[in-house]
Amino acid sequence: MHPRIEDYALIGDEQTAALVGLDGSVDWLCLPRFDSAACFAKLLGDEDNGHWRIAPKDADRCTRRAYRPGTLVLDTEWETAEGSVRVTDLMPQRHRAPDLVRVVEGLGGRVTVRSTLRLRFDYGSVVPWMRRSDGHRVAVAGPDSAWLRSEPEVRTWGEAFGTHSEFTVEEGEKVALVLTWHPSHEPRPPLVDPYEALEHSVADWRAWAARCRYDGPHRDAVLRSLITLKALTYAPTGGIVAAATTSLPEELGGVRNWDYRYCWLRDSTLTLGALLSCGYQEEAEAWRNWLVRAVAGDPADLQIMYGLAGERRLPELELPWLSGFAGSRPVRIGNEAVKQLQLDVYGEVMDTLSLARRAGLPAKPHMWSMQSVLLEFLRSSWRQPDEGLWEVRGGRLHFVHSKVMVWVAADRAVRALESYSALSGDLDGWRALRDEVHREVCEKGYDAERNTFTQYYGSRELDAALLLIPRVGFLPPDDPRVVGTIDAVRDELGHSGFVRRYSAEESPVDGLPGGEGVFLACSFWLADALHMTGRTKEARELFERLVGVANDVGLLSEEYDPVAGMQLGNFPQAFSHIGLVNTALALFGDEQAG
Repeated sequence: MHPRIEDYALIGDEQTAALVGLDGSVDWLCLPRFDSAACFAKLLGDEDNGHWRIAPKDADRCTRRAYRPGTLVLDTEWETAEGSVRVTDLMPQRHRAPDLVRVVEGLGGRVTVRSTLRLRFDYGSVVPWMRRSDGHRVAVAGPDSAWLRSEPEVRTWGEAFGTHSEFTVEEGEKVALVLTWHPSHEPRPPLVDPYEALEHSVADWRAWAARCRYDGPHRDAVLRSLITLKALTYAPTGGIVAAATTSLPEELGGVRNWDYRYCWLRDSTLTLGALLSCGYQEEAEAWRNWLVRAVAGDPADLQIMYGLAGERRLPELELPWLSGFAGSRPVRIGNEAVKQLQLDVYGEVMDTLSLARRAGLPAKPHMWSMQSVLLEFLRSSWRQPDEGLWEVRGGRLHFVHSKVMVWVAADRAVRALESYSALSGDLDGWRALRDEVHREVCEKGYDAERNTFTQYYGSRELDAALLLIPRVGFLPPDDPRVVGTIDAVRDELGHSGFVRRYSAEESPVDGLPGGEGVFLACSFWLADALHMTGRTKEARELFERLVGVANDVGLLSEEYDPVAGMQLGNFPQAFSHIGLVNTALALFGDEQAG
């Protein structure tokens, strides 16, 4: 049986991440960065595309697993006829090179443990040359080199283009296996002590987790979401990737398989709000600084997403040698949507920087002048149709959410001038822009007969992004048009107690065959909207359902199939975890979060 997305747990070092299955197999790892080529790609293919499994000999899935509280250190345990054993997986924060550390510990009896390592560089397509050196196994292929060692040393042999080890552990005995990557033209980096690395990683994560200010219901879920966001952060730049994976399907067997290992501007305000509200100002400032660097330049060239360091070119390719997760082809790397026009991102940038200013984050040089230039670009360009925040591939339209976010951009600029005398700008002109956009959206984006805003001008389709109208302040929560829109979205896009983004199977804007699951971030938005309109009991019931969708270690993907009861889409998904944090804050803590 093919693994399910929720079978995986995440480990990482804030520069890349690995997915570990219930069977003890690391099936996904890109080195040295989130967006680098994978050396383990079984997740999107089969065993010959690379993996590393450590488990008791002849055992299948584990008996239990859990993160050590407040950390990203994973313990996986098996109970066997021989006895019991634990494998502890982590990626310590790196000094020079990335390390994957796996510590095997006997818990009882005498257990035979098997390690099978199949390194396949370049997304599972390149079999490296293996050799021995100073008791290590060394893999080399093109630009990549990896060293495998064990402490204490155990018997290792090559077979069927893999590296195998077998050893026994009794209660209290430990064997650590370490895989270290480095560029093949450089000498081997200094060796990490696996046992010290484990100790320090646990201490460092717990110190970070202790800074969390949230102390309401479901604190464990909130903290796990914050740890996941931290794990998806590229520490050298402060950028936060949307997910650790590419091409996990939104529909099993379908073609909606995209690369999410990049940084999206659409997430920026909600991310900043979650971090600030929970006490993580340093991370919030790093994310704000990444944003300012990434968007610098001609406002006409503003992109919806960027690379980890703000790279702009993310060419989309298909990898035909990978069969896809559960046969879901194609497998893609890069993302062609980077070329799309999405007017809402201007509003996201302005809203994020407005929130940063109100929170007291220190201003960056030329930040306000950049915002002023963005507003001037919008003044001349906001009437254009665009592809909208869902990156549809069916052509440009006048999406209502995009226009609402243009209003947000103008509104935040006006408020800044009204509140900060040191700032200068065209106050009257920006007020006029704000009023004009508001008037047009209410005239062309609202269906008076059904008492709801629509997905785009003149349509009858709905969009879950309309749930954000009261959150961004476009209309107050008690406006009958807001209440009508919330009810319409829940009735028409609702599915088994959750919410879809839009009607993918019926919408003419989608441009793709097939459907998708319910969208978890949108379902959190519905909970927020219900709470804002006084229906807090319903909001909390929905929040409970959403928390229940998380897997056994608290992770959420992008989407969910409520009929099959399985997660869908890239994993773990920052947008979903941001939604969980912000909705918890709204329902149980600071209602102004985000």
